[in-house]
Amino acid sequence: MPGRIVVVTGGSRGLGKAMCHHFAAEGDHVVVASRKREACDKLAAALTKEYGVDAVGFGCHVGSWAQCDELIDFVEERFVRIDVLINNAGMSPLYPSLGEISEELFDKVIGVNLRGPFRLAVRAGELMQRGQGRAIVNISSIAAVQPQPYDLPYAAAKAALHTVTSGLSRSFGPTVRVNAVMAGPFDTDVTAAWNEQTRQKTAGELIPLGRIGKPEEIVGAVAYLAGPSASYTTGAVIKVDGGMASIPA
Repeated sequence: MPGRIVVVTGGSRGLGKAMCHHFAAEGDHVVVASRKREACDKLAAALTKEYGVDAVGFGCHVGSWAQCDELIDFVEERFVRIDVLINNAGMSPLYPSLGEISEELFDKVIGVNLRGPFRLAVRAGELMQRGQGRAIVNISSIAAVQPQPYDLPYAAAKAALHTVTSGLSRSFGPTVRVNAVMAGPFDTDVTAAWNEQTRQKTAGELIPLGRIGKPEEIVGAVAYLAGPSASYTTGAVIKVDGGMASIPA
C-alpha cells in the first residue's frame, strides 16, 4: 500500500531512522521529525534521492505542546492527510539517585515520553478520522512493565503511554487503529553509551536471545501495526525485546 503519508518522530537517528528507511523503501512519503531540523532535512533528502518519495524534515521538540501542534498543522498543509503516525521520540536521562531527580528533569521526561505523544496522537487521530482513517503506533519500552531505579520517571511515562494507547483505540475506533510496540534494548546511541560490562551483562544474562537488537529488527512489528495486515488489531502492545521482560499472565 505505497503512497501513504507517514510521520515519524525521533526520526533522524536510531530506531526512527530505520523506520523512515523502511517506509520510504515501500514507496511511502515520510515526514522526518526531531529536535534537530538539520539532521531531519539531511535524512529526508537522502530518502528522496534513494527511494524517489516525497520526504521532508521538520524540527519539532515533542515535549512542547505548541510544537506538536505545529508539526500536525504542517503535515496537514503539505500533504492534506496523515495515514500513519509513529510516536517514536523519547528520552531517559540518567540521574544520580531518585532523591536527586529535579522537578525540571521529571517534567521534561514526562513531556517527551507522554505529553507529546498524547497531543500528537490526538491531533493526528482527529485528522485521520476526517479521511480514510489509518494507524497510530506508539513506541513504548519494557521499562513500563519492568521499571528500574535508574529509569523510574521514564518507566512511569511509558506505562501511562500504554493506557493512552488503549484509551485512544476506543476513542478513535473504528476508523483509526492505535497500538504500541514495547521495545527492549536496541543498538542505538543510547546503548552505545553503556560500558562494556553493562552491555555484556545485558546481552549475556538478561536477554534470552543473547544479544542487543539491531534497529531494523523493530521495523517488522511497526510495519505490521501500521499496515493492512493488522486491520483487526487495535489497543494492543507488542513486545519486541529478545525476551528480556517477563510479563505476568
